[in-house]
Amino acid sequence: MTRTITAHSPLLLGSQSPRRRQILEDLGIPIIVRAAAVDESVERGETIESYLGRVVEAKLWAARDNVGTLRAAAILAADTIVVLDGAIVGKPKDVPDALGLLQMLAGRVHTVQTRFAILDMDRPEAPVCARTVESRVSMRRATLGELERYAATGEGLDKAGAYALQGCGAFLVERIDGSPSNVIGLPACEVVLELDRAELLEGFPSVRVQ
Repeated sequence: MTRTITAHSPLLLGSQSPRRRQILEDLGIPIIVRAAAVDESVERGETIESYLGRVVEAKLWAARDNVGTLRAAAILAADTIVVLDGAIVGKPKDVPDALGLLQMLAGRVHTVQTRFAILDMDRPEAPVCARTVESRVSMRRATLGELERYAATGEGLDKAGAYALQGCGAFLVERIDGSPSNVIGLPACEVVLELDRAELLEGFPSVRVQ
């Protein structure tokens, strides 16, 4: 019988992202974090699909190798990218770079793709799920002064596209078609559905004492 995710056998999150951790915690899913560094550079000639698949798979196996004696029921690994005109928009190197990325995105529509994979630790040979979720984000035509001031806050320096939907960067976003949490870093609805489909969740959601 497959172990379900509980406080005694939590979901292992193979990611350093505080946004993904927060999304899972807000869902009430018990987690532990065990992330390992993997190469996230885009290889020559690599498609967006193959890039996401390679990076998420690398994160998943790295997390599995870091489990040790932990009694995790499952592992979740994910990667989120911003795509404009068919090209990946990465994380900024510094504030001027962040401003340049924001100028590229302002007044236009881009997509955010998150690929996630789930490994059942009772069946650790292959993922029980590997799925990519896409959201379309429409940004308004902000003024240069607005973009300069936002870039200077530093909020987007560790984020693809140089903005944070869950923070002050929300003032730039006019519309989202698709999952908002996907733009932040993890599509909550789809993750819960896949965990449930793999019989890793029982009695979800549970009542929590505030």
